[in-house]
Amino acid sequence: MDTFRKLKQFYWPYKRFLIVSLIFLLFVTGITVVYPMVLQVTIDEVIVKSRFELVPWLAFGFIGIMVVKGISTYFHQYLGELFGIRSVYVMRDALYKKLQKLSFRYYDNAKTGDIMSRLTSDVEGFRFFLSFGFSMLIRVTLLILISLAVMFYYSVPLTLVTMAAMPFLAVLTYRFDKRVHPAFRGIRKSLGRLNTRIQENVSGIHTVKSLSREDFEIERFDDSNGNYKDHYLKTANIWAKFFPLMEFIGNICVVALLSFGGYLVINGNLNPGELVAFFSLVWYIVWPLADFGYVINQFSQAKASGERLLEILEAEEDIKEQQKAVAVGRIKGHVSFNDVTLTYVKDDDAALKNITFDAPPGKVIGLIGSTGSGKTSITQLITRFYEPEQGEILVDGKPVQAYSLKSLRKNIGFVLQEAFLFSTTIRENIRYGNPDASEEEVINAAKRAQAHDFIMEMPNGYDTYLGERGMGLSGGQKQRIAIARALLVNPSILILDDATSAVDMETELKIQKALKEVMNGRTTFIIAHRISSIKHADEIIVLEDGEIVERGVHEALINNNGPYQRIYEIQYQDRDIFLQRQHG
Repeated sequence: MDTFRKLKQFYWPYKRFLIVSLIFLLFVTGITVVYPMVLQVTIDEVIVKSRFELVPWLAFGFIGIMVVKGISTYFHQYLGELFGIRSVYVMRDALYKKLQKLSFRYYDNAKTGDIMSRLTSDVEGFRFFLSFGFSMLIRVTLLILISLAVMFYYSVPLTLVTMAAMPFLAVLTYRFDKRVHPAFRGIRKSLGRLNTRIQENVSGIHTVKSLSREDFEIERFDDSNGNYKDHYLKTANIWAKFFPLMEFIGNICVVALLSFGGYLVINGNLNPGELVAFFSLVWYIVWPLADFGYVINQFSQAKASGERLLEILEAEEDIKEQQKAVAVGRIKGHVSFNDVTLTYVKDDDAALKNITFDAPPGKVIGLIGSTGSGKTSITQLITRFYEPEQGEILVDGKPVQAYSLKSLRKNIGFVLQEAFLFSTTIRENIRYGNPDASEEEVINAAKRAQAHDFIMEMPNGYDTYLGERGMGLSGGQKQRIAIARALLVNPSILILDDATSAVDMETELKIQKALKEVMNGRTTFIIAHRISSIKHADEIIVLEDGEIVERGVHEALINNNGPYQRIYEIQYQDRDIFLQRQHG
């Protein structure tokens, strides 16, 4: 029950719905046990003693009982659903909020399909137990206890003989629970892996088709689908063994009932109607005990789902906001790194080693180096997407931890290497970081990002709806919209993470020209592989294996006989050869 105790905060506030639902369940269960008693009176009084005057009273009484049971059943089921739905509404909301708070370090290891599975099927599995499983447990318990009470009222010896096999049923149910819970946890995990496989395939369908890897993906999906099937078959095998044994034990109880009960009737110690009522009441015990298997099934699924939900809810938030963090308005943008070291994975090589530099307000800093050299890591530390192991990062002379996360990031415009656009209009995509921006501000940002002209050529202009991830736009168009989105935030610090990598040379020159005006007065970090993108920076930092190996301005670095000069020669030598061939 530890899982349910930890999740109590989500369902216990709505316990009033559960309590009232259970009150109506008490009526439903009590009325159910009345059926055999009505049957007993009908046989012993009406048929045996010929008291036919009781027939109208029994009929009207039975109808009245049906009406009460119908009304009680409605309120029991509706309030039970209300209890479950409201509980998981709050739970799903908490899960989503938690996912928004978790840092990049969590998402580095998480799989999208698995997260989606937890927020859908796992939440639904937990809800089903709250709505039905728990009330079924109460119903089964009540039905057994009330039926036993009536049976003892009719005949204590017959009840003891009939119930002799019940301890075996209890042991069977216990062993069933021990086996079925791990089986259901395996199902949940395999479903998460299956969803991940589907999500990755759909997201990467262009890569799959371009490399003709459809057969490979089909084989991988078949493996995941087969694993999910095997886990379900394992669980089905457990169930298939459980129910025949339950029915066998139930039939032993019936044989004992008919044998000893018939003997009691023959000797006048039990009325025929009581024996018939006894027969019905036995099944009110046997099948509810069998239903314990279904309840255990639901409990095991809910427990397995709850454990997976707790893995999200209890995930460590390594980026925490200090209690005294200040919600600053606008910062100047002075960024300093003092002996900063960053490691993404414990005991792995450091992504950044002893990084120290100073970027005064309004300066443009170029970051260049091979893939994996640490360029993006530097900018992700400024925004506190990660925390360094050692060293200090200052903004306007204060540690970044001194600012509230929201206000710090509001002052930073970030254009990622792979521009992500939402499935909404172009206008809403540009406005995403500044939803209160006017139409004029949106258009101005688009113009400065060299995006206005191609937007106006689209069918509905700024009201054009984009497909998933900006489907329908070229890579260059998506990046220019992303740049416009960053500019509309009016940031003090602008970070361009290879922001022009997906555009042609002509468009890049246009964007760079527009960005010169935009970068004026802002501290700008340009991550680039092309020297043309950073040659005009106030300082260029060259990185290798997470360390600064060179720094300076373009003119000095190309004559320094170092890594920067080699990059320059590779890029511009190819260009000179191309120009010679063009004029050759």
